Amino acid sequence: MTQTNPAQNDIVLRLQNITKRFGALTANNDISFDLRRGEVLALLGENGAGKTTLMNILFGHYTADEGSIDLFGAPLPPGQPSIALASGLGMVHQHFTLAENLSVLDNITLGTRPLISLSSNQRTARKKLAILSEDYGLAVDPDAKISALSVGEKQRVEILKALYRDAKILILDEPTAVLTPQEAEALFATLSKATERGLSVIFISHKLHEVLAISDRIAVLRHGVLVGQEATADMDEAQIIQMMVGAEVTLPSPPKATPGAPLLALDRVTTRAAANQTGLQNANLILRAGQITGLAGVSGNGQSALADLISGLIAPESGDLTFSESKPDHWSPRTALAAGIGRIPEDRHKTGTVADFSLTENTILETYREAPLSKRGWMNWRAARKTTEEIIERYDVRCPGPSTAIRQLSGGNMQKLILGRVLEATPKIILANQPVRGLDIGAVTYVQNRLIQARDAGAAILLISEDLDEILSLSDVIHVMSKGRLSPEFERGTMNKSQLGRWMAGHGFGEQNAA
Repeated sequence: MTQTNPAQNDIVLRLQNITKRFGALTANNDISFDLRRGEVLALLGENGAGKTTLMNILFGHYTADEGSIDLFGAPLPPGQPSIALASGLGMVHQHFTLAENLSVLDNITLGTRPLISLSSNQRTARKKLAILSEDYGLAVDPDAKISALSVGEKQRVEILKALYRDAKILILDEPTAVLTPQEAEALFATLSKATERGLSVIFISHKLHEVLAISDRIAVLRHGVLVGQEATADMDEAQIIQMMVGAEVTLPSPPKATPGAPLLALDRVTTRAAANQTGLQNANLILRAGQITGLAGVSGNGQSALADLISGLIAPESGDLTFSESKPDHWSPRTALAAGIGRIPEDRHKTGTVADFSLTENTILETYREAPLSKRGWMNWRAARKTTEEIIERYDVRCPGPSTAIRQLSGGNMQKLILGRVLEATPKIILANQPVRGLDIGAVTYVQNRLIQARDAGAAILLISEDLDEILSLSDVIHVMSKGRLSPEFERGTMNKSQLGRWMAGHGFGEQNAA
């Protein structure tokens, strides 16, 4: 963006010498920066660099050990989210803060009226929500229960919840992690108009092309320290990465695969549709040893059903599922694990880990019955801790230790532990469902290289991703999913983004049926 209004240079937020410690860990160390009216400031750094901690201090969820915050020229009282909210701060968290049992409309309006109020102007609220949804391209059913929404739809509600409160400063923590490129572009276009009217934005993202497109200025944290601030116009992706990591990073580019035998096959499989999940429709799929099969598609088009099927959570309603050329008599999560299927789930918080369990407990969730972790029904906690320590070291999981509750880890470090848990079990088939969602460039490179190594060691990998760049760069063959249907298999290099986009929109399926 290019600022043209001199009034937009007014400072609306000032952080001075912010320091925050968690025991021996210094999450933020003497951080100072300003935010101007109508400006988009990109706050960047690796997972665990201190970005989310700093924003939680700003919003009042944490209290800084040292330093101060001025908001619109007045001191902001620490540790009081209600005052931050009333002062014009809005925050869209990386991880959802929604009431699952309430509707979309109730979640968005929650806290905007007194609890003693016996009624609310539902018509006015619905009208305002409809306008916001239309303006920001964030369509969602106001009467739907949060528990019935997909991950992408929940993120839309989080954004709308902040916008509904007429925020003057909007903190966006990975807002596009679960949005399609088209949805992200629509959001950015609206944010551009909003900043022209004076909205200020702190934008936290690991998608550097988005940072370069949307921001005016870039501030980079590394290990809790502000290492630099630069005008976005003076930066490119390589310079940003160098500042974030302290070294050059090269994204993986896997060599051509040598696929082996089919390890799992679907033949005209149909699954029952659930309340919040599109079922599969006559799906055909082959996962081969030593090959990465990429699956592209817009969120909510049946990817969850396919992932649940392969994980053993659901069974085919019709059609055949075969594993190593044999049909299992009973298909369940335990059967899938015993068959050698490793699962990197879409939601590392809800289905990948147990928040209050330690790293050790989360490491052994799927292997606690096996030797050397279990003997005659007794857990060998010494062996479990040793296994966890080895994963922490091999996969560079940055944490205080194996006894740490996993909820205290950053998203990237949590993902590394899940990756280690899966890969150390040497699975025959790996279900990698959005494996790098919300991760920084260093963590992305690490996870993708590990998947390539697993492929080269003979594993069959199903890579489910809404990031077309990831699909095109890593996949040996590609399928597209739309409304529960699977496209034919496309070899790497035979399709571009535009062509995949047509299939994602369902156009290719119509042409295929006509042929």
